[in-house]
Amino acid sequence: MSNQELLRRPATRVVELDIEGMTCASCVNRVEKKLGKLDGVQASVNLPLESAHVTVPAGITDEQITATVEAAGYKATVRQPLKQGQGPAGETGDLPAAKLRPRLILAAVLTVPVFVISMVPAAQFPHWGWVAALLALPVVTWAAWPFHRAAAVNARHLASTMDTLVSIGVTAAYLFSAWQLFADPRMTEHPGMEGMETGGLYFEVAAVVTTFLLLGRFLEANAKQKAGDALHALLNLGAKDATVLRDGKEQRIRADLLQVDDVLVVRPGEKIATDGVVTDGDSAVDASLVTGESVPVEVGPGSRVTGATINTSGRLLVRATRVGSETTLAQMARLVSQAQTGKAPIARLADRISSVFVPVVLAIAALTFVLWLLFTGPDVGSDDLRSAFTAAVAVLVIACPCALGLATPVGLLTGTGRGAQLGILIKGPQVLEDTRTVDTILLDKTGTVTTGVLAVDATVAFGNFGEGEVLRLAGAVEAASEHPVARAITAAARADTTGLPTADDDGTLPAVEGFRSAPGGGVTGTVEGRVVLAGRTGWLEQNNVTIPQEQQASLAAAEASGATAIWVAVDGLVAGIISLRDTLKDGSAAAIAHLKRLGLRPILLTGDNAAVAAQVAAAVGIAKEDVYAGVLPEGKVEAVRRLQAGGATVAMAGDGVNDAAALAQADLGIAMGSGTDVAIEAADLTVMGNNLAQVAQAIELSRRTLATIKTNLFWAFFYNAVGIPVAALGLLNPMIAGAAMAASSVLVVANSLRLRSFGKQPPAS
Repeated sequence: MSNQELLRRPATRVVELDIEGMTCASCVNRVEKKLGKLDGVQASVNLPLESAHVTVPAGITDEQITATVEAAGYKATVRQPLKQGQGPAGETGDLPAAKLRPRLILAAVLTVPVFVISMVPAAQFPHWGWVAALLALPVVTWAAWPFHRAAAVNARHLASTMDTLVSIGVTAAYLFSAWQLFADPRMTEHPGMEGMETGGLYFEVAAVVTTFLLLGRFLEANAKQKAGDALHALLNLGAKDATVLRDGKEQRIRADLLQVDDVLVVRPGEKIATDGVVTDGDSAVDASLVTGESVPVEVGPGSRVTGATINTSGRLLVRATRVGSETTLAQMARLVSQAQTGKAPIARLADRISSVFVPVVLAIAALTFVLWLLFTGPDVGSDDLRSAFTAAVAVLVIACPCALGLATPVGLLTGTGRGAQLGILIKGPQVLEDTRTVDTILLDKTGTVTTGVLAVDATVAFGNFGEGEVLRLAGAVEAASEHPVARAITAAARADTTGLPTADDDGTLPAVEGFRSAPGGGVTGTVEGRVVLAGRTGWLEQNNVTIPQEQQASLAAAEASGATAIWVAVDGLVAGIISLRDTLKDGSAAAIAHLKRLGLRPILLTGDNAAVAAQVAAAVGIAKEDVYAGVLPEGKVEAVRRLQAGGATVAMAGDGVNDAAALAQADLGIAMGSGTDVAIEAADLTVMGNNLAQVAQAIELSRRTLATIKTNLFWAFFYNAVGIPVAALGLLNPMIAGAAMAASSVLVVANSLRLRSFGKQPPAS
């Protein structure tokens, strides 16, 4: 799905449907076609989720949508959105696996004696055929009812699905056997196979096939439920209630009743109920459930916090800024749900095949029966009739459009669900295809590779001043400023333990008097009776401080190395230089090495000067020719276009508003979750954490998900391509065919579930 498509047109709305009764890809295809016939309606139906994501124009009502689905033979209801902290709808008893369990148990209990009586001569007794017929009857009627019912519904609409094949195969096996038995009631009068010359009985085939298929569908339903658990787990992360301050009193209320600007009281160990800003208190917040990052984040007044994160230490007062469906958690759930409902381009071939699959299989089964009889010559004996019938039933039973229908959506469901658990949001199925072809990744330096926070790197003292003294005096005067450079110098001064004592025992710096500042210039004030200036060269000259030539050379050397250099002067004399640098994020170098292992060429993109960019690139392992420095926001888009024009397929990782246009232009946009809503909206992949390693992990997960889907499709195609001809040649017993059919769907789902372990071990080198 392109970014332009994601910008929803005002004249349309989205309806989420829950659909009951779908069993295979043919069902999906028919529902989509029916809905697509409504003017302006676009539908994407998901088999594992049993849902549909329908884009509807203003003139179409919900009732028209549900009626259209019901006209196709299925039951549809408009889904009510799940709220934060609310689990999946319905009780356990309403789940498909729970409904199938009693039918499976009955089928298994009755099938065992039918199989033993029919296949083991030593276990047979006079008229054993009638006993087998009676025991098999509940299996092929009540236990197999889900197949018969779905086949009947489809037949009323002149359509066919996998259930049609199963129903016809099982019914044919039972009725053919019953006809044989009624035609010759004494057929099984004697134990053993005596008296069977006139024909064969297939009661065990009908019973065993039904049991195997029920078992397969039961296991499949369980596995699909596990694949979808990640989305429900995501919603369950949210706090279910919250403590708010109203009229000076604490009240406990449900989280879904919170309003914007409510003040929440969050004690140590409690979940923060919604997105907000800390107004009072200091603490460390564990955001691992949302971002996937294990290190708690320090927060204080003014810090933004996300709902569903855990307050680990101090008491916090948080003012709610987003509630309900607008919270980060709700948006994550919405993105995951939309991604799981979408269709990957790779699935289109499966859809086209499934639309004609069942009629073709029915034709092959009929042709198999006729050809077997023709090739036996004019004298058709009972053995020939039995062989023809066995081959035709085997064709019906082994054919499995279900595996085709599950191959893509279950892989997508599991991959996107696992991504959500790791703090990785995949916007749609198309993204999986894009990650496969990407060969270049543009990394915005500030906030992506580096922290975006300046820190003091070095202090140089001149004359009789010591380094500790220079830092102490600069920190004292900068403490009155809010500039990022000032905050970095103040923090370093408070933490410094070298040279002269820089702070009192409680970490405070000397007081400043007569403070004043000039935007872009510097600050000045009196500290302990001494006039201290800190700032750029022009600020010192403006305050009549002369800078000797050798000291200017020291400043030039610091700036040439990529540092931001600040003068410090005391009582009219230059006292020293403080160098600051943007600090690298932990793990940036390892993440870039991971990106290289994935076959990507990392390119550093920054608005900083070439010296700063080159130093950062060298520190993380990016080649110097792959550094684009001095790039303005509009230049980022041009950089992406230039690379694309050169034949590269470009991914872009960024976190700011100034990255949004480049993220949209790139073939694959990756937003860092610490960034802005604009950047996240423009991106294809979002990592909720603040770590570049998650970018590499996101690309690897997307590729792994795509590879899983391709493996699923290969086996689904291969199974049918081999199984149907083998069955038609009479080389396959219908019981084995039924087991193979059930196994094909279960194996496709089981293969997808392997994605649930992604990220639990370190990536391979």
